[in-house]
Amino acid sequence: MTHTTFIHTSDLQLGMRRKFLSPEAQSRFDDARLRAVTRLGEIATEHDAEFIVVAGDVFEHNSLEPTTLGRALEALRKLPVPVYLLPGNHDPLVADSIFQRTEGIDGVTVLVDSEPVVVREGVEVVGAPLLTKHASEDLCAKAVRGLAPTEAVRILVGHGAVEGFGDEDAHSLIDVASLDNAIDQGTIDYVALGDTHSTAALTASERIWYSGAPETTDYFDRTPGVAGGEVDSGNALVVTVDKDAGRADVSVEKVAVGTWTFEARFWEVASSEDVAEVIEELKAYPEKDRTVIKYALSGTLGLEDTRTLERELAELEPVFAALYPRERLMSLHLEPNDEEMENLPLTGFAEGAMRELIGQAAGDNATARDAVNLLFRLSKEVG
Repeated sequence: MTHTTFIHTSDLQLGMRRKFLSPEAQSRFDDARLRAVTRLGEIATEHDAEFIVVAGDVFEHNSLEPTTLGRALEALRKLPVPVYLLPGNHDPLVADSIFQRTEGIDGVTVLVDSEPVVVREGVEVVGAPLLTKHASEDLCAKAVRGLAPTEAVRILVGHGAVEGFGDEDAHSLIDVASLDNAIDQGTIDYVALGDTHSTAALTASERIWYSGAPETTDYFDRTPGVAGGEVDSGNALVVTVDKDAGRADVSVEKVAVGTWTFEARFWEVASSEDVAEVIEELKAYPEKDRTVIKYALSGTLGLEDTRTLERELAELEPVFAALYPRERLMSLHLEPNDEEMENLPLTGFAEGAMRELIGQAAGDNATARDAVNLLFRLSKEVG
């Protein structure tokens, strides 16, 4: 019997930039992505894993800044076990491939073709690398074609969309059913896929997996009735295979790696209680410096509640890695009640200006709403 344990990860995308992050937050995000690589090594040690496979998109693209590339290569160099890197659509194996820079690094192997690579006696890795940014065929099917059943443990490493997980050209979609057949025949024993950043088992056999990105990269949409996006990222998979007489038993354990949170939120507001609930939910996020929130608000508020909401949001904004409105989905209207209007210490031109601005703000004019809030605050201070 052959026994092996390894780590399946993908989509490190070292060097990724996020335009909504400030330079300071981007620096922390870069550091977190490098620390995720270190954490993969720690998990390998903790679980006695023999090696790590990275199923594509190791780098954000093929032309990174020297500092970013140097630190990324150093993180890979320090891994305590061998690592097998697959070129993906972000870093395809083209003439100016960034993988040329990995040459000579002990313990780092780039899967440049689909020839089986011997990890050790009885354990093989087969890659399905992208040689162009967009595949024109099912590269996993191509990699398996011609392989015969084997007594060795054989792991296929691929990158790309499967039916229902992407909108790529149908010719390039990975045929999961054919891979399951290859597993049943003993040609391969596990398929390590990358591309989708959320962790997911793709068949009932649980031998074909997307590992998801080890550090969160995009939003989990918590809008009621939507719930989608990057729903389960920030993980790595610990895979154990025991193969005897051509039959393999496979177990997969999901282990948390990432430290960042990205969420899309939606709230309906109509009262001071609703405003307080929004603020309390935001304050409840435990690691705000590693949390990115984009939000949408819908409803109608009076002057006091609008002022409270915007003051509290302004105080929280610099505490989060990023906290910003989804402008195209915002539908927050300003509608002062009669009591608020009667109690305003404004007369003459100022009162007329306030009423005109309120009329504009009621039409979801953010600039007018800001002007109303400013004039409202000034009137309170004068009053």
